[in-house]
Amino acid sequence: MNRRDFLKTAAVGSAVAATGSVLATPALSKGLQQWTMVTSWPKNLPGPGLAANMLAERISNLSGGRLQVKVSAAGELVPGRGVFDAVSDGTAQLYHSVPAYWGSKSPAFLLFGSQPFGLTAVEQSGWLNHGGGQALYDKLYGKFNIKPFLCGNSGAQFFGWFRKEINSVDDLRGLRFRTTGLNSEVLSKLGVAVQAMGGGEMFQALQSGSLDAGEFIGPWSDSALGFYQIAKNYYYPCIGEPSSAEECGVNKEAYDALSDDLKMVIRVACQSLHDQVLTEYNTNNAKALQLMVEKHGVQLKRLPDDVIVAIGNAAGEVIKGLRDHSDDLVRAVTASYLEYRKLSHSYMAYADAAVFAARGLKYNYGE
Repeated sequence: MNRRDFLKTAAVGSAVAATGSVLATPALSKGLQQWTMVTSWPKNLPGPGLAANMLAERISNLSGGRLQVKVSAAGELVPGRGVFDAVSDGTAQLYHSVPAYWGSKSPAFLLFGSQPFGLTAVEQSGWLNHGGGQALYDKLYGKFNIKPFLCGNSGAQFFGWFRKEINSVDDLRGLRFRTTGLNSEVLSKLGVAVQAMGGGEMFQALQSGSLDAGEFIGPWSDSALGFYQIAKNYYYPCIGEPSSAEECGVNKEAYDALSDDLKMVIRVACQSLHDQVLTEYNTNNAKALQLMVEKHGVQLKRLPDDVIVAIGNAAGEVIKGLRDHSDDLVRAVTASYLEYRKLSHSYMAYADAAVFAARGLKYNYGE
């Protein structure tokens, strides 16, 4: 699959032909139901586009064919950023997207997707499954007639692609940079001119010079879209998005009308896919990064410590704003997130983090 195919798919018209929703009531034939999944991705985009396909297939198979799910790529039925509203109003039964896109509805959405200096993919899943996060997730999305499920995670996302090197905080000021979610608010505090756009649009903007830098997903998806052809400096650590959750949102009325076993099918399909999607990202990100460095001249660069600290301080200001927000639910989600982050960090500092630090020491491992 080449970049031209992705850009062509991403540019498909996005108008919905009918004003009335024919999908709100599932089509029934001999006990079979046909559901439509709208997605925020170009068709078959490595990473999220393929994950959406896997989720649809898994629901169809686990239901024994009683619940058939047809995938609609971004622009085929609704725009990529329009999938939330389409499921909320019953134009489609479910979507595949990321919470980072719904921040204009409530900043609480952003904490369920990714947080600068926030939770890793495993921690994010732990918060929802064992830290009270799912109840708050349900409460927030329920206000919009949606039942939400985590169904994957991209893992840590690189800080971004840059035409020029970043040597100080001053180098960020005025930089036209593509990103989403809370990372947008954080970088804006440092004078970055943040812009929101899809991956295909980001390539075109970098190519035309209307964008100086940007981040999208990670080496696997980013290499497919060809960002390395224009901006060779690929910056880490992944502080802007230590993880980025993928989610399945289901129209609540459609979900509530399902039998208990079909509700379980959707829950199990989403939960079981999370590990497969995360490990697929991590595996293919490693391969893609190696290829880009060795064959395409990509330069891996680490942000200077003072830049990292400045971004961390800006992130703290954003989180404080959420802690003090006027909306009770925003405050509740933020408090729960921070409590789990503190708990997990108190352990992971001696567990996974310590293991990775030990790996970095010089010793003979037979390689």
